Amino acid sequence: MNMTMILFSVLGFLAVVMALEGLYNLWASKYSAEARRLSGRLNALSGEAFAEVAIERSDRLGRAGWFQALIARLEIGARLSHWVESCGTTATVGELLLLSGGLALLGLLLPALLGRPPILGLALAVVLAAAPWWRMSRRRSQRIRRFETEFPEALDLMCRALRAGHAFATAVKLVGEEVPEPLGRDFRILFDEMNYGVPVPEALARLAQRVPLPDVSYFVVAVLIQREAGGNLAELLENIASIVRARLKLLGDVRTLSAEGRMSAQILTLLPFAVAVVVNLLNPKFMAVLWTDSTGQTVIGVALLMMCLGILWMRKVIDLHV
Repeated sequence: MNMTMILFSVLGFLAVVMALEGLYNLWASKYSAEARRLSGRLNALSGEAFAEVAIERSDRLGRAGWFQALIARLEIGARLSHWVESCGTTATVGELLLLSGGLALLGLLLPALLGRPPILGLALAVVLAAAPWWRMSRRRSQRIRRFETEFPEALDLMCRALRAGHAFATAVKLVGEEVPEPLGRDFRILFDEMNYGVPVPEALARLAQRVPLPDVSYFVVAVLIQREAGGNLAELLENIASIVRARLKLLGDVRTLSAEGRMSAQILTLLPFAVAVVVNLLNPKFMAVLWTDSTGQTVIGVALLMMCLGILWMRKVIDLHV
Protein backbone atom coordinates (compact mmCIF):
# COMPACT_ATOMS: atom_id res chain seq x y z
CA MET A 1 0.00 0.00 0.00
CA ASN A 2 1.51 3.34 -1.07
CA MET A 3 1.68 6.49 1.00
CA THR A 4 -1.17 8.18 -0.87
CA MET A 5 -3.59 5.40 0.01
CA ILE A 6 -2.55 5.48 3.67
CA LEU A 7 -2.97 9.26 3.80
CA PHE A 8 -6.37 9.00 2.10
CA SER A 9 -7.51 6.37 4.62
CA VAL A 10 -6.37 8.46 7.58
CA LEU A 11 -8.09 11.57 6.25
CA GLY A 12 -11.29 9.58 5.57
CA PHE A 13 -11.20 8.18 9.09
CA LEU A 14 -10.74 11.65 10.58
CA ALA A 15 -13.58 13.02 8.43
CA VAL A 16 -15.94 10.29 9.64
CA VAL A 17 -14.93 10.86 13.27
CA MET A 18 -15.42 14.62 12.97
CA ALA A 19 -18.79 14.13 11.26
CA LEU A 20 -19.95 11.82 14.04
CA GLU A 21 -18.67 14.27 16.65
CA GLY A 22 -20.55 17.10 14.95
CA LEU A 23 -23.77 15.08 14.80
CA TYR A 24 -23.41 14.18 18.46
CA ASN A 25 -22.83 17.81 19.46
CA LEU A 26 -25.86 18.83 17.40
CA TRP A 27 -27.99 16.20 19.12
CA ALA A 28 -26.62 17.04 22.58
CA SER A 29 -27.35 20.74 22.11
CA LYS A 30 -31.07 19.99 21.83
CA TYR A 31 -31.83 16.62 23.40
CA SER A 32 -29.24 15.96 26.11
CA ALA A 33 -30.18 16.09 29.78
CA GLU A 34 -28.33 19.37 30.30
CA ALA A 35 -29.96 20.94 27.24
CA ARG A 36 -33.43 19.84 28.38
CA ARG A 37 -32.75 21.20 31.86
CA LEU A 38 -31.61 24.56 30.48
CA SER A 39 -34.53 24.70 28.02
CA GLY A 40 -36.99 23.92 30.81
CA ARG A 41 -35.46 26.67 32.96
CA LEU A 42 -35.72 29.20 30.13
CA ASN A 43 -39.28 28.15 29.31
CA ALA A 44 -40.23 28.39 32.95
CA LEU A 45 -38.81 31.89 33.17
CA SER A 46 -40.33 33.11 29.91
CA GLY A 47 -43.65 31.28 30.07
CA GLU A 48 -44.69 31.03 33.69
CA ALA A 49 -42.52 32.39 36.44
CA PHE A 50 -41.06 35.54 34.88
CA ALA A 51 -44.36 36.59 33.36
CA GLU A 52 -46.16 36.28 36.69
CA VAL A 53 -43.99 38.80 38.53
CA ALA A 54 -46.07 41.64 37.18
CA ILE A 55 -48.52 43.31 39.53
CA GLU A 56 -51.42 42.02 37.48
CA ARG A 57 -51.13 38.32 36.67
CA SER A 58 -52.08 37.28 33.14
CA ASP A 59 -52.65 33.76 31.89
CA ARG A 60 -50.88 32.33 28.85
CA LEU A 61 -53.37 32.16 25.98
CA GLY A 62 -51.34 29.97 23.61
CA ARG A 63 -52.05 29.57 19.91
CA ALA A 64 -55.86 29.45 20.34
CA GLY A 65 -55.86 32.74 22.25
CA TRP A 66 -59.39 33.86 21.39
CA PHE A 67 -60.89 30.52 22.39
CA GLN A 68 -58.79 30.33 25.56
CA ALA A 69 -59.91 33.83 26.57
CA LEU A 70 -63.53 32.81 26.06
CA ILE A 71 -63.11 29.67 28.19
CA ALA A 72 -61.29 31.56 30.94
CA ARG A 73 -64.45 33.53 31.67
CA LEU A 74 -66.27 30.37 32.73
CA GLU A 75 -65.84 28.72 36.11
CA ILE A 76 -65.35 25.29 34.58
CA GLY A 77 -62.74 26.81 32.27
CA ALA A 78 -60.70 27.95 35.26
CA ARG A 79 -60.89 24.47 36.76
CA LEU A 80 -59.79 22.88 33.50
CA SER A 81 -56.93 25.38 33.27
CA HIS A 82 -55.71 24.38 36.74
CA TRP A 83 -56.00 20.71 35.76
CA VAL A 84 -54.01 21.19 32.55
CA GLU A 85 -51.41 23.26 34.40
CA SER A 86 -50.90 20.39 36.85
CA CYS A 87 -50.02 18.16 33.86
CA GLY A 88 -46.78 20.10 33.35
CA THR A 89 -47.49 20.75 29.69
CA THR A 90 -47.34 23.83 27.49
CA ALA A 91 -50.75 23.14 25.95
CA THR A 92 -53.81 25.14 26.96
CA VAL A 93 -57.43 24.17 27.53
CA GLY A 94 -58.49 25.89 24.32
CA GLU A 95 -55.99 23.92 22.25
CA LEU A 96 -57.10 20.64 23.83
CA LEU A 97 -60.79 21.40 23.27
CA LEU A 98 -60.19 22.33 19.64
CA LEU A 99 -58.14 19.17 19.13
CA SER A 100 -60.87 17.05 20.72
CA GLY A 101 -63.50 18.69 18.54
CA GLY A 102 -61.47 18.06 15.39
CA LEU A 103 -60.86 14.42 16.27
CA ALA A 104 -64.54 13.94 17.14
CA LEU A 105 -65.57 15.36 13.76
CA LEU A 106 -63.08 13.05 12.03
CA GLY A 107 -64.40 10.01 13.90
CA LEU A 108 -67.99 10.99 13.08
CA LEU A 109 -67.36 11.37 9.35
CA LEU A 110 -64.94 8.49 8.75
CA PRO A 111 -67.44 5.59 9.13
CA ALA A 112 -69.94 7.46 6.94
CA LEU A 113 -67.35 7.80 4.19
CA LEU A 114 -66.56 4.07 4.49
CA GLY A 115 -70.23 3.08 4.41
CA ARG A 116 -70.41 1.98 8.04
CA PRO A 117 -73.39 2.49 10.37
CA PRO A 118 -73.73 5.87 12.13
CA ILE A 119 -73.49 4.19 15.55
CA LEU A 120 -69.87 3.34 14.79
CA GLY A 121 -69.21 6.96 13.91
CA LEU A 122 -70.66 8.10 17.21
CA ALA A 123 -68.59 5.59 19.18
CA LEU A 124 -65.42 6.47 17.24
CA ALA A 125 -66.07 10.19 17.77
CA VAL A 126 -66.36 9.69 21.54
CA VAL A 127 -63.15 7.62 21.64
CA LEU A 128 -61.13 10.07 19.54
CA ALA A 129 -62.45 13.09 21.43
CA ALA A 130 -61.43 11.52 24.74
CA ALA A 131 -57.98 10.47 23.48
CA PRO A 132 -56.18 13.84 24.13
CA TRP A 133 -57.65 14.09 27.62
CA TRP A 134 -56.75 10.47 28.36
CA ARG A 135 -53.17 11.15 27.28
CA MET A 136 -53.03 14.28 29.42
CA SER A 137 -54.47 12.33 32.37
CA ARG A 138 -51.78 9.67 32.02
CA ARG A 139 -49.10 12.34 31.76
CA ARG A 140 -50.49 14.06 34.84
CA SER A 141 -50.55 10.79 36.81
CA GLN A 142 -46.97 9.96 35.80
CA ARG A 143 -45.79 13.45 36.68
CA ILE A 144 -47.47 13.40 40.10
CA ARG A 145 -46.12 9.91 40.80
CA ARG A 146 -42.55 10.98 39.98
CA PHE A 147 -43.01 14.13 42.04
CA GLU A 148 -44.29 12.01 44.90
CA THR A 149 -41.26 9.72 44.72
CA GLU A 150 -38.73 12.56 44.61
CA PHE A 151 -40.40 14.73 47.25
CA PRO A 152 -38.86 13.10 50.37
CA GLU A 153 -35.36 13.50 48.90
CA ALA A 154 -36.09 17.15 48.22
CA LEU A 155 -37.23 17.65 51.81
CA ASP A 156 -34.04 16.00 53.09
CA LEU A 157 -31.96 18.30 50.88
CA MET A 158 -33.81 21.32 52.25
CA CYS A 159 -33.24 20.09 55.83
CA ARG A 160 -29.49 19.80 55.24
CA ALA A 161 -29.38 23.24 53.64
CA LEU A 162 -31.30 24.84 56.52
CA ARG A 163 -29.09 23.15 59.12
CA ALA A 164 -26.04 24.44 57.26
CA GLY A 165 -27.29 27.99 57.79
CA HIS A 166 -28.90 28.74 54.43
CA ALA A 167 -32.14 30.68 54.11
CA PHE A 168 -35.37 29.06 53.00
CA ALA A 169 -35.14 30.62 49.51
CA THR A 170 -31.61 29.26 49.08
CA ALA A 171 -32.78 25.79 50.14
CA VAL A 172 -35.53 25.98 47.51
CA LYS A 173 -32.93 27.02 44.91
CA LEU A 174 -30.74 24.02 45.80
CA VAL A 175 -33.69 21.67 45.31
CA GLY A 176 -34.44 23.25 41.93
CA GLU A 177 -30.84 22.79 40.80
CA GLU A 178 -30.08 19.34 42.23
CA VAL A 179 -33.35 17.40 41.96
CA PRO A 180 -34.36 16.11 38.48
CA GLU A 181 -37.61 16.81 36.70
CA PRO A 182 -40.46 17.32 37.35
CA LEU A 183 -39.88 18.35 40.95
CA GLY A 184 -36.83 20.45 40.12
CA ARG A 185 -38.75 22.50 37.56
CA ASP A 186 -41.54 23.41 39.98
CA PHE A 187 -39.09 24.36 42.72
CA ARG A 188 -37.14 26.49 40.25
CA ILE A 189 -40.38 28.29 39.43
CA LEU A 190 -41.02 28.69 43.16
CA PHE A 191 -37.56 30.18 43.70
CA ASP A 192 -37.87 32.50 40.70
CA GLU A 193 -41.24 33.76 41.91
CA MET A 194 -39.89 34.49 45.38
CA ASN A 195 -36.71 35.99 43.91
CA TYR A 196 -38.65 38.38 41.66
CA GLY A 197 -40.86 39.71 44.44
CA VAL A 198 -43.89 37.42 44.64
CA PRO A 199 -44.90 37.04 48.31
CA VAL A 200 -43.83 33.70 49.78
CA PRO A 201 -47.38 32.61 50.77
CA GLU A 202 -48.65 33.31 47.26
CA ALA A 203 -45.69 31.52 45.62
CA LEU A 204 -46.23 28.48 47.86
CA ALA A 205 -49.95 28.51 47.08
CA ARG A 206 -49.13 28.43 43.36
CA LEU A 207 -46.83 25.47 43.96
CA ALA A 208 -49.67 23.59 45.67
CA GLN A 209 -51.92 24.53 42.76
CA ARG A 210 -49.45 23.25 40.14
CA VAL A 211 -48.90 19.99 42.04
CA PRO A 212 -52.22 18.71 43.47
CA LEU A 213 -50.54 16.36 45.93
CA PRO A 214 -51.45 16.14 49.64
CA ASP A 215 -47.77 15.95 50.63
CA VAL A 216 -47.08 19.27 48.89
CA SER A 217 -50.08 20.82 50.66
CA TYR A 218 -48.71 19.62 54.01
CA PHE A 219 -45.34 21.13 53.12
CA VAL A 220 -46.90 24.47 52.19
CA VAL A 221 -49.04 24.61 55.33
CA ALA A 222 -46.05 23.67 57.52
CA VAL A 223 -43.86 26.40 56.03
CA LEU A 224 -46.59 29.04 56.35
CA ILE A 225 -47.29 28.11 59.97
CA GLN A 226 -43.57 28.17 60.78
CA ARG A 227 -43.22 31.63 59.22
CA GLU A 228 -46.08 32.91 61.38
CA ALA A 229 -45.40 31.10 64.66
CA GLY A 230 -41.68 30.31 64.45
CA GLY A 231 -39.94 27.05 65.27
CA ASN A 232 -37.39 24.67 63.82
CA LEU A 233 -38.25 24.40 60.14
CA ALA A 234 -35.54 21.80 59.44
CA GLU A 235 -36.93 19.43 62.06
CA LEU A 236 -40.45 20.02 60.78
CA LEU A 237 -39.47 19.18 57.20
CA GLU A 238 -37.60 16.10 58.40
CA ASN A 239 -40.76 14.84 60.12
CA ILE A 240 -42.80 15.46 56.97
CA ALA A 241 -40.23 13.54 54.91
CA SER A 242 -40.41 10.54 57.26
CA ILE A 243 -44.23 10.58 57.12
CA VAL A 244 -44.16 10.75 53.32
CA ARG A 245 -41.74 7.82 53.11
CA ALA A 246 -43.92 5.72 55.42
CA ARG A 247 -46.99 6.54 53.32
CA LEU A 248 -45.17 5.65 50.08
CA LYS A 249 -44.07 2.33 51.59
CA LEU A 250 -47.65 1.52 52.56
CA LEU A 251 -48.86 2.63 49.12
CA GLY A 252 -46.34 0.29 47.48
CA ASP A 253 -47.66 -2.62 49.53
CA VAL A 254 -51.23 -1.74 48.57
CA ARG A 255 -50.34 -1.55 44.88
CA THR A 256 -48.63 -4.93 45.09
CA LEU A 257 -51.68 -6.52 46.68
CA SER A 258 -54.04 -4.90 44.16
CA ALA A 259 -51.95 -5.81 41.09
CA GLU A 260 -54.13 -8.86 40.41
CA GLY A 261 -57.27 -6.72 40.39
CA ARG A 262 -55.73 -4.20 37.98
CA MET A 263 -54.60 -6.97 35.63
CA SER A 264 -58.07 -8.54 35.73
CA ALA A 265 -59.62 -5.19 34.87
CA GLN A 266 -57.32 -4.76 31.87
CA ILE A 267 -58.03 -8.28 30.60
CA LEU A 268 -61.80 -7.88 30.99
CA THR A 269 -61.63 -4.55 29.14
CA LEU A 270 -59.64 -5.86 26.15
CA LEU A 271 -61.18 -9.34 25.92
CA PRO A 272 -64.45 -8.39 24.10
CA PHE A 273 -62.59 -6.41 21.45
CA ALA A 274 -60.03 -9.16 20.93
CA VAL A 275 -62.77 -11.81 20.59
CA ALA A 276 -64.68 -9.59 18.11
CA VAL A 277 -61.56 -9.14 15.95
CA VAL A 278 -60.76 -12.88 15.96
CA VAL A 279 -64.34 -13.90 15.14
CA ASN A 280 -64.54 -11.29 12.39
CA LEU A 281 -61.35 -12.69 10.83
CA LEU A 282 -62.51 -16.30 11.05
CA ASN A 283 -66.13 -15.81 10.04
CA PRO A 284 -66.96 -12.32 8.71
CA LYS A 285 -70.56 -13.25 7.86
CA PHE A 286 -71.21 -14.20 11.48
CA MET A 287 -70.23 -10.70 12.65
CA ALA A 288 -71.82 -8.87 9.72
CA VAL A 289 -75.22 -8.98 11.43
CA LEU A 290 -73.98 -6.55 14.06
CA TRP A 291 -73.12 -3.97 11.38
CA THR A 292 -76.02 -4.41 8.94
CA ASP A 293 -79.03 -5.16 11.16
CA SER A 294 -80.61 -2.41 13.26
CA THR A 295 -80.97 -4.77 16.21
CA GLY A 296 -77.29 -5.62 16.02
CA GLN A 297 -76.39 -1.93 16.03
CA THR A 298 -78.54 -1.42 19.10
CA VAL A 299 -76.83 -4.37 20.79
CA ILE A 300 -73.43 -2.84 20.02
CA GLY A 301 -74.49 0.51 21.46
CA VAL A 302 -75.86 -1.03 24.64
CA ALA A 303 -72.78 -3.25 25.01
CA LEU A 304 -70.39 -0.30 24.63
CA LEU A 305 -72.38 1.71 27.17
CA MET A 306 -72.34 -1.15 29.68
CA MET A 307 -68.63 -1.69 29.06
CA CYS A 308 -67.93 1.98 29.79
CA LEU A 309 -69.90 1.75 33.02
CA GLY A 310 -68.05 -1.45 33.94
CA ILE A 311 -64.66 0.14 33.23
CA LEU A 312 -65.50 3.13 35.41
CA TRP A 313 -66.72 0.82 38.17
CA MET A 314 -63.57 -1.35 38.05
CA ARG A 315 -61.37 1.74 38.09
CA LYS A 316 -63.24 2.96 41.15
CA VAL A 317 -62.77 -0.37 42.90
CA ILE A 318 -59.03 -0.69 42.24
CA ASP A 319 -58.24 3.03 42.79
CA LEU A 320 -57.03 2.87 46.40
CA HIS A 321 -55.87 5.99 48.21
CA VAL A 322 -53.38 5.85 51.07
